[in-house]
Amino acid sequence: MKTSSKVWGLAIVLWLGLISSGNAATADPRVLHILNRLSFGATPGEVERVEKMGIDRYIQEQLTPDRIPEPQTLTDSLAQLKTLNLLPIELAQEYRPMQKKLDPADRQAARQKARQVRQEAIQARLLRSTTSPRQLQEVMVDFWYNHFNVYAKKGLDRFWVGAYEQSAIRPHVLGRFRELLGATARHPAMLFYLDNWQNTAPKSPGARGRFQGLNENYARELMELHTLGVEGGYTQQDVIALAKILTGWGFRRSAQGASDPNGFYFDPKRHDSSDKVFLGHAIKGGGIEEGEQALDLLAKSPATARQISFELAQYFVADQPPRALVDRLTQRYLATDGDIRSMLDTLFHSPEFWNPRTFNAKFKTPYQYVISAIRATGTEVQNVKPIDRALQQLGMPLYECLTPDGYQNTESAWLNPDAMTRRISFATDLANGKVPIGDRPSPLNAVQLTATLGDRFSANTQTAIASSPDRLRAALILGSPEFMYR
Repeated sequence: MKTSSKVWGLAIVLWLGLISSGNAATADPRVLHILNRLSFGATPGEVERVEKMGIDRYIQEQLTPDRIPEPQTLTDSLAQLKTLNLLPIELAQEYRPMQKKLDPADRQAARQKARQVRQEAIQARLLRSTTSPRQLQEVMVDFWYNHFNVYAKKGLDRFWVGAYEQSAIRPHVLGRFRELLGATARHPAMLFYLDNWQNTAPKSPGARGRFQGLNENYARELMELHTLGVEGGYTQQDVIALAKILTGWGFRRSAQGASDPNGFYFDPKRHDSSDKVFLGHAIKGGGIEEGEQALDLLAKSPATARQISFELAQYFVADQPPRALVDRLTQRYLATDGDIRSMLDTLFHSPEFWNPRTFNAKFKTPYQYVISAIRATGTEVQNVKPIDRALQQLGMPLYECLTPDGYQNTESAWLNPDAMTRRISFATDLANGKVPIGDRPSPLNAVQLTATLGDRFSANTQTAIASSPDRLRAALILGSPEFMYR
């Protein structure tokens, strides 16, 4: 019988044991809880570090990531990614394959060059999430990219998702929601993904070719997913009004005429300049300022405050977050004009967050599972390709969620027999040194792995691990029910 099959059989026993016996952690469960939620999981020695510095200091440290120095190895690795800081215009011009006829060799070279852009975006994200000590920042990059999802396999977006994350998401993850909303609304990646770049007032001077008429896609998702929520009280007439307000919002593929370095461009010839009523507010017909007024209204709406509060509470506390917590976060959003850092500070000090029933009770998404496993090994990541392959095999490839609602982060979306089999297989390979992420892959030491994770395993899990051969123990730890949760 293969090793992975043995581990899978033992894992089933552990899952049944978890249901019947519960958890019995030996490290401070509060420290484990804060590391599981504010980061992608502990690295060797981190439990002891947080115990020594104190939980509140750790929270404040993570809320101010600019004060946390990055490892030089990470900085050097990111500096080698030549496409990482290029603007969308530069990426489209330099890396988009030429449309003219090429011989087979040149065509293959052009395709490989085009693939480099997304490969480097993936490399940057995975290096940061596994290595950066600014863990809350990386958690929030994952959260907000998912909230404002863009699909990498749609046309020009295969060149732009990394630039989108780098300039529209990453700088604003702990800032004000309005700034984040505006950055995503103006970025070519979002404008292309949800088709607003084609959104044109019918019979306007610019209505020709592919710019023929109103496109409601972005307007609808902007309200349903990005701000108000499906129960946010808007109507189809509001969708139409917002689509009209956003006519002419697009981009340029060259710097000429672009309104900002990313390539955003407002075309007044395609804009509907009539007066409008949006969410009960009169919007005077004009130009680009109409869109900014609409974004202001959306960002200030109590419905948006509640929707964002619900999503944060669901991500950090429970699949069905306590209503009192959502209410408190909603009031904090409204009182601080949507200050995300302030909302998180309130959340991390709330009694609901510290309720022991929430400890180790959020099922990890494939991304959270894989990154936490890599971090637990303490390996200096030099090769992210095995991590990328694992995410694809587990059904959560980076930047490849097709639908604008992003990947789900609830247990019901990810807990199923096939998914567990794939996780056990990954855990077995990682434990046996068969995931070549570093210089010299080697089998993991189960004793060290247990110490890194705070020895937070149930009695049944501890017994199963202790009674298994040494070569299976690390795999059982990474495949245990306790490690599947955060």
